[in-house]
Amino acid sequence: MSDDSNRPIIIKKKKVSGGDGHHGGAWKVAYADFVTAMMAFFMLMWLLNATTEKQRKGLADYFSPTIAIARVSGGGDGAFGGDSLAAAETLANTGRGGVLELPALEISTDAPEAAEVGADGGADQDALDEVLQGLVGKGGDSLVEELALKHITAKMTDEGLVIEITDLEGSPLFDETENQPTEVLKVISQILVESFELVTNRVSISAHSSAFPGVLRTKPAWQITTDRAQATRILLEEVGLEEARVARVVGFGQTETSPSDPMAVENNRIEVTLLRNPPKK
Repeated sequence: MSDDSNRPIIIKKKKVSGGDGHHGGAWKVAYADFVTAMMAFFMLMWLLNATTEKQRKGLADYFSPTIAIARVSGGGDGAFGGDSLAAAETLANTGRGGVLELPALEISTDAPEAAEVGADGGADQDALDEVLQGLVGKGGDSLVEELALKHITAKMTDEGLVIEITDLEGSPLFDETENQPTEVLKVISQILVESFELVTNRVSISAHSSAFPGVLRTKPAWQITTDRAQATRILLEEVGLEEARVARVVGFGQTETSPSDPMAVENNRIEVTLLRNPPKK
């Protein structure tokens, strides 16, 4: 019987090489990025399928807040074409793209001191531009304000800063039975008056109507627009506009409607214009 106690003990060290090598766990990061991208892709596909065209335009505008004013005109052409503060069904007539829906609206009760304009054309233009940029930079603090801003379009003309307020489907500016301002128009009036505190320019108010059927014996558009222009003046004065700043109040009837669809609701609109100050002599 052999004696094993004297045998030498041999210890073998086995070197195990890993499969990670120099790249370590980098594949995990790449895989996580891939999964995130796929999730974003499927969310995009779901949004495209679950939303309307108007909602998709709203989403696009949310991620493009620096686009200049440009929605679709609520009615009319030429000098009364108008560009919107929020995305619309189609691009603006001017071709500047679809809008700003818009950076955030901040309604402040501490308005800056009114700018003294009119010393020269440049100062007047700068003041009007300041009001325009103030409107562009607004965003609703409430759902009502957000909905109200969708009614507003604006553009600079030789006459001054034209702010166009239009009816939208399901959201009129005036009650159809009593012809009284709705809550939306009241909110818009508050927004405008607060913006107008930046300047001392006078204000022009005009109302327009969509076309009525030709079979009607009398056309009520003249009386309707006259009443609505006066109601808008009263509303603006109630929320703080000085009476002395109102230069004129006009009802245009249905004389300036969209050629493509004279009976479209967007032709029902109010135009509030900050008039340029006459040059000082």
